[in-house]
Formats: sequence, structure tokens, C-alpha cells
Amino acid sequence: MESKRKHKLSNYRKQQLLYIAVDILSAIVVWLLFLSFRWMVYEGKLFGVDTVLIPAFNFYRPLIYYPIVCLAVYYLSGYYLRPFGKKLSLELKKTFLSAVVIALLAFFVIIIDDVVESYVQYYISFFVLLALQFVCSYFPRLLITLFTRCRERKGQIERNTAIVGDKAAADKLQQELVDTKIVCVVTPQELADFAIVKQQHHIEHVIIALDDANNERELYEIIGKLYPHHVNISFVSRVYDMLTGTARIRTLSDVPLVTITDLPMGDVQLCTKRAFDICVSAVCLVLLSPLFLIVGILVRRSSKGGAFYRQERIGLYGQPFNILKFRTMYADSEGGTPQLASADDPRITPIGHVLRKYRIDELPQFWNVLVGDMSIVGPRPERAFYIKQIVEQAPYYCLLYKIRPGLTSWGPIKVGYTDTIEKMVKRLNYDIVYIENMSLGLDIKIMFYTIKVILDGKGQ
Repeated sequence: MESKRKHKLSNYRKQQLLYIAVDILSAIVVWLLFLSFRWMVYEGKLFGVDTVLIPAFNFYRPLIYYPIVCLAVYYLSGYYLRPFGKKLSLELKKTFLSAVVIALLAFFVIIIDDVVESYVQYYISFFVLLALQFVCSYFPRLLITLFTRCRERKGQIERNTAIVGDKAAADKLQQELVDTKIVCVVTPQELADFAIVKQQHHIEHVIIALDDANNERELYEIIGKLYPHHVNISFVSRVYDMLTGTARIRTLSDVPLVTITDLPMGDVQLCTKRAFDICVSAVCLVLLSPLFLIVGILVRRSSKGGAFYRQERIGLYGQPFNILKFRTMYADSEGGTPQLASADDPRITPIGHVLRKYRIDELPQFWNVLVGDMSIVGPRPERAFYIKQIVEQAPYYCLLYKIRPGLTSWGPIKVGYTDTIEKMVKRLNYDIVYIENMSLGLDIKIMFYTIKVILDGKGQ
């Protein structure tokens, strides 16, 4: 039986693809209409009136890349990030601002090359394109959003809430959340079967309710088990959290809830961060390919074994992935049992010491960034073997699952390579600080610090 996570992601992707398909068609229609306008103007006849406004040239080639530009702008606006539950006012605002940006790009790339007799002709062309872009994209989007809302009201699209926790606390919370559709209550012991429960009840949001509000370890254990199911996770806020401002409060029926899966970054910044990751990793993989070839040859000649080393790590939503690195140790050096490396570790090859010192061994991870396993800036991913040991000292490790792991972050900069569990916990604390203060500006700052660390050769 297919897991509910896959089923829900399928619905999520279908809704995304629907918006994307409509936006592509709208962009094509916009350009054809705009082209027709310019053609009629070029011919000197517009609605039967003799006029010469803007000379029209061959603009059929933009019919191909104009929709691509539109999709890029829409993606960076964060429009596709949340295909369900769209607010009409926000949809209107985002569509209009995107239309302005698209019209400005077209103006400075295409229209500004026209030979005109007056700047008024530029203005007419710009505002015609802006009007077409906004009208032709907004109304199809609005129809999809209204139709989706109608389907949700009829129960054809279910986005339900479950309570996970002690029965007494769950029953009390269920009585207070009168405006929330609670479909089931799951005890912590039943979380092993949560995938089946989620599929049966179409659960999208989970609220954690515990009798013992001070039992943080159990709370984080539950959060860690829920993350792989890709649901929104909330719990009842304690007064301390509300007073210190450490919690992001969502109010449902006057019950203050902390949404643990929320991020400080807005949709625009999140999409910009991902677009930056893709562009930079793709460029680096191409530009650094000669270096990859040279290092690969040196690694192969230094000792038996392949040039690259793959190792399973835990990443976004607590899901495993294979991290890619240049091999810096002798083959089969762990002997089947995970072991932490130290600065003078005899398992490290001579070339491996150099690669680690300047972080060259990490460069193949640009591939992990490109395919979406990692980000350029984010917490360093760890192996499940060591995560279990870290959780014994720091049960809040699961908070790292809310974002993609990265090539670098505050943790690696401040702590460097970790050869003890204590250093791993220290690195974790820096990474938690990063997550709570995420921004594009902070990412840029971290990247500059990372470059300095690499140039100083402070790796191990």
C-alpha cells in the first residue's frame, strides 16, 4: 500500500503542476496578444484608426523564452510553494507584482531597442504588456483557487488534523478546538503505524498534546517520528514560550499553538535560496570539473579504492540520502563500524589530509545540492548511528529536519570537523541558532566566513 506521504505529495504536486500549466498557457497568450498589438501598430491600423506608435520587429523567438521568464519570476515570488490554502488578497498582490516585474524585464530587454518617435510610445507598450500579463494570469489562477476551495468545502480535498499524545490531554484539547476538524487521536505508542493512519484520514496537520508539559524529551521524540511523514506539527504552548517570544503562535479557537515546522524565512526568500543553490551548484560543477578530474586521479593513485565516497546521511524531514565526497581514507577503514575521524587519524591518506584541510573533499556535494538533497548553507547532515547518540544529550536534534542540510553553516565554521559527540552537540547548538535566524543575508555572511576558513586551511 502506498504511504500517505507519497499520496499527499502527489496531490501537492498535481496542484502545483496545474498552476504551472495555466501560467505557461497564459504567458503564451499574453505574448501572442502583445505581438498582435505591435503588428497592428506596425501596419498603421489599430481598430481601424491610422496610427504609427511602435515599429514591430521579429518577436516570435520570445514566444519560447517569455513563458520561461514568467515561470522563473512566479517561482521566485513563492507562488508555487503553497498550492493549497491560498489567500485571495495575497494571490492578487503576488500576481500583480509579478506582472510588473515581467513587464519591466520585457521592456528593458526587448521594447527598449525599438526606434520610436516619442517616449509616449514606450509607455503605451509597457502598460499594454502589463495589463495583458496581469489579466491573463490572474483570472485563470483565481478560478483554480476558487474551484479548489469549493472542492475542499465539499470534502473532495481533505486536509484534516490529528492529535498525538496522552488520551486525557488529547480529549481536553479536542473539546477546546471546536473549529478544527479533528479526525483521530493517536497515542505515542501508535506512531509506528502513523503512515497508515495518515493515509486513511488524509491528515495534514498534527497537534501534540501531553499530560506532562515538562517532558521535553518525549515531545522531541514525537516530533522526530512525525517529521518523515511531512505534516505540519504544532503543540500547545507553555506560558514561558509565549512570554519569552521563542514560540511562533498560531491561534485556533483561543488555544495558543506553537507551529514547530514554520521557518523564519518567507516564501520569497525560501524560493530565492533554492534558486541560488541550483544556479551556484550547477556553475561550480562545470567550472570545477577540471579540478575534480585532477583530484580524482590523485585520490585513485594514493591508495586502492574509488575516487568518490558515498555515505548515508539523514536530511530534510529525517529522510536518508547518500552524501558524495572525495575519498580521504583508505578503503574499508571503518570495518563496518562507524568511527569518528581525528586530525591525526592514521586512516586518512596523505592526499586526504590536504583535501580535508582545505575542504576540497566536500566539493562533490555540489551534486547533492543540485539534486535537492542539500543546500549550500544549512546544518551539516549526520549519520543515523551518531544521531542516536546525540539525541541522548540533545533530544532537540529533530529540529534540524525542518530544512535541507548544507555544505556549511555556523556549526562547521565554529566547531570544524567533529571527532567527539560533545563537539557534535556543540555544532548542533550553533545550527539551531542558524535555523531560528535564517535569512538570505545570514547565508551570505556564512559563505564569506566559510571562504575565509578554506583559505586559512583550518579544516582537518
